[in-house]
Order: sequence, then structure tokens, then C-alpha cells
Amino acid sequence: MNEAITRSEEERAQEQAAILMQALPHMLHYDEAIVVVKYGGHAMGDDKVARDFARDMVLLEQSGVNPVVVHGGGPQIGAMLAKLGIKSEFSDGLRVTDRATVEIVEMVLAGKINKQIVGFINAEGGRAIGLCGKDGNMVIANKAAPTSEAIDLGYVGEPAKVDTTVLDQVLGRELIPVLAPIAQGVDGETYNINADTFAGAIAGALKAKRLLLLTDVPGVLDQNKVLIKELRVDQIHALIADGTITGGMIPKVETCIYALEQGVEGVVILDGKTPHAVLVELLTDHGAGTLITR
Repeated sequence: MNEAITRSEEERAQEQAAILMQALPHMLHYDEAIVVVKYGGHAMGDDKVARDFARDMVLLEQSGVNPVVVHGGGPQIGAMLAKLGIKSEFSDGLRVTDRATVEIVEMVLAGKINKQIVGFINAEGGRAIGLCGKDGNMVIANKAAPTSEAIDLGYVGEPAKVDTTVLDQVLGRELIPVLAPIAQGVDGETYNINADTFAGAIAGALKAKRLLLLTDVPGVLDQNKVLIKELRVDQIHALIADGTITGGMIPKVETCIYALEQGVEGVVILDGKTPHAVLVELLTDHGAGTLITR
């Protein structure tokens, strides 16, 4: 019996050693690197997934990576607006946002959701700090142009300028910044920015090694619904033209291209509901999504 237990312990030790041998080269590759993680979608509503995500962020920081979390909150905003009897309208996938709506959006994103994520990370032994684009004039926004349907989106913005001063003070000090995509406009108004776009702008300004876009799908799929592991920008245009990339994936890959143009080394689209997807992507040979490079 003791011999069986010893053998089992030895096997576990060998498995752990094999995992470390695979992870260590990747850990060295990302040592002191900045990795921006866009966290959103319906995975945010699942407590277990949220705690796993928080644990992954703490582990990355403890292993020498500098994670920056940018979060969305579309479903949570929708639920709060419905509770208050405010009807949501969308155009080109973006929420039409009047003054009453943007106040609710700011309250939910920069308040409830932001501090919830900060709390999860802190509970896992990390030291998170919650911020939004307004803090230290981190992001200045322009009002978004009307949609293809000629609809004015109201207080929806696009990043015009990113100042990394605040983040430069935070990163490398065992702190994990958690950013809500709310920014002040050049006109002094408050603007809601699409979280993918916001994350792309932050990652570009920080010259991040990786931008990870956690979504509700495994990544970019081919016409047989098989995951495409790696793509270059020139291949993306061809896949959009032949109808392989359609619908909501188009703005995501456009965000990837934008981030790469801003100086990000690589962007990955991956499924945020997959357990420890971030660690699997960064610290294993297998990876977890579609890597897009220049």
C-alpha cells in the first residue's frame, strides 16, 4: 500500500516537473513583459470563472509578468438599464448612449464591475487597483462617428490620445491595474468606449508584448469551424473577403489590426470561459486561441 502511494506521489511529481519544464521557457519569454487582457462577455457573470481569472492574473504577476486588465460589462449594463426602465438601442453593435444612459454606464463599469474584479484579485492574494480612462487623463476620447445607418451614438467615444503616466507608476510595483473603458472627451463630456477598442489603445500605448481578447468563442474559425491557430494581418483581409470571418468577429479582428499598428507584438482572441485560458495561452506550447501578428 505504501509502495503504491509512493509511486502515485512520484507520478504526480513527474507530471508537475513536466508542466514546469514546458512553462519555464514561456515564463522567461514574458519576464517583465506587459500583457493587456481584455476581460468581458458573459464569463464575467460566473463567479467561479471570475475567481479563476483573478487567480491567473495574480499568478502572472507573481511570475514576473505585468498584467493590465481592461474589462467590459455589456450584459451587466443591459440588466441595470432594464431594471431602471431604460430601453437599450443598438446600431452596428454599439449601444446608443444618451446622457441618462452614460451615467448608468459609468456607474456600472467604473463602479460595481471594476471594484468587483479588484475584489476578486485581492481575495486571491494580489494587489489590484481600479481605474478608468478618466484617471490622470489616461484616455482622451473623440465622439464616435455616426453608424452605417447614419445614427448618432450619443456619448460613445473612440480613443484619441493615451497617456500612460499613471500606468507607468503602477506597473512593476506588484500592482495589477484594472481599467474601466470610460473616458473624458476633448469636449469635457463623459464617453463610453468599446472595451476591445479601449484595450487595443492601452496595449498599443504600452507597447505590450501581448493583447489577449477574452471572448465567448475559441478564436477565429475556418469555414469548417476549426480553430485557426495563427494569422497574419494580410490573411485576415482575405478571410473577410471570402466570408470566413463574419459578423461580430470582424470588429474584433479590426481591433487586433489596430493594436498591432500601434506597436503590440501579438494579439490573441480566445475563449474566456475556458478554465485558465490566459495561462494556457501564455505558458504552454499548445496555446488557447488565435494568435494574430503583423
